[in-house]
Amino acid sequence: MADSAQTSNLEQARAADTNYLTRRSMTKGYELFSLLTPPLYTAYVLLRKPKGHFNVNRLLRATWLGGATGTSCIAAGGAFGYARAVSTSPETLRHRRVQAMYDADAMRTDDHATIGALLFALLAPATFWKRATTIHLIFGGAGLGTGVGMITHWVRHVTGDPAPHNPIPEALLAPPPKN
Repeated sequence: MADSAQTSNLEQARAADTNYLTRRSMTKGYELFSLLTPPLYTAYVLLRKPKGHFNVNRLLRATWLGGATGTSCIAAGGAFGYARAVSTSPETLRHRRVQAMYDADAMRTDDHATIGALLFALLAPATFWKRATTIHLIFGGAGLGTGVGMITHWVRHVTGDPAPHNPIPEALLAPPPKN
């Protein structure tokens, strides 16, 4: 009976580790596409032969649709993360999760991206109310804010305010005791 309970606990721990790492890979994919879409769209509009005009509505629409496109890539990234997690040993999976949980730099990047998304989701409608539709203002503002938040984190890191180093406790790195 105790053996089946231990097996059940190991399966639950593996499922939790897989879930965490899959969500993390999906979040990183969304952040990357939110950062890349606005400059790529701007370059596309400016380099087109029949010069189209650049406006805020189209930029915001491209930004949040880039995030939505990123969502399909996020799903692919999540599938890749899931496949990678399923094919690794439980010890390696646990080690990767603990390292990801204690990575202060990645946590700070995620925090800045979230703060930027919330701020720009509110500031974009307040600033460009008559220049774009409401859905583009809110979602596009959140996408722009995610990218701006990531850039803010990197600027802070370069200018001398790096994230603090969080040492991983030894108890988390040690293998579980055998019963």
